[in-house]
Amino acid sequence: MRLVFMGPPGAGKGTQAKAVAEKYGVTHVSSGDIFRTEIAGNTELGGQIKAYLDSGALVPDEITVKAVVGRLGAARGADGWLLDGFPRTQAQAEALDEALEDDGEKLSAVIYLEVDTEIIVKRMAGRRVCPNCGRSYHTEHIPPKVEGTCDACGTRLITRDDDKPETVRQRLATYQQATTPLIEYYDRRGLLIRTDGTGTPDQVRARLFEQLKEVECG
Repeated sequence: MRLVFMGPPGAGKGTQAKAVAEKYGVTHVSSGDIFRTEIAGNTELGGQIKAYLDSGALVPDEITVKAVVGRLGAARGADGWLLDGFPRTQAQAEALDEALEDDGEKLSAVIYLEVDTEIIVKRMAGRRVCPNCGRSYHTEHIPPKVEGTCDACGTRLITRDDDKPETVRQRLATYQQATTPLIEYYDRRGLLIRTDGTGTPDQVRARLFEQLKEVECG
């Protein structure tokens, strides 16, 4: 099974993608994790990625393709893979298509998580991260044992710049403008599965697993 997960920032792609990867035993390739690894490593690529994220803009295609498609090679030959957060533009989709054609493969489905903008803003405003060990929390859903303090290392938690409401709204507007043609592209090919991303993670996961039964059978 070869899947792409799409959806606006804060829609829950990472959470649901990990659950699907575990259920089906496929490799989870997350553009967000790759980006964070590059940023934490203070690489030249990471510096470029951070500058775009902090401004609320999408990372350019050439940088994203370089970071993600290369990592996809490590998953070839496995039982399948799941791309989380990639592609986001037509150019990225074409790069993915080219990589798959080279291996004689094709996509099984594209999952699109749909969530209202204001729900996402509220979700992301509650996020907190430890600047020391990188552990993530949420003020409502995954609160630390001591308010504002990391359970693992005791460091004061922070709100990332790209989780602040004004930045989130800009990121969502940018995302919609860039990805609407891509959603239509996959829809025309009969690959798009629209999933309601509202509710608890368990509720969303139940809907998603039900929809994937058809893909699994196919």
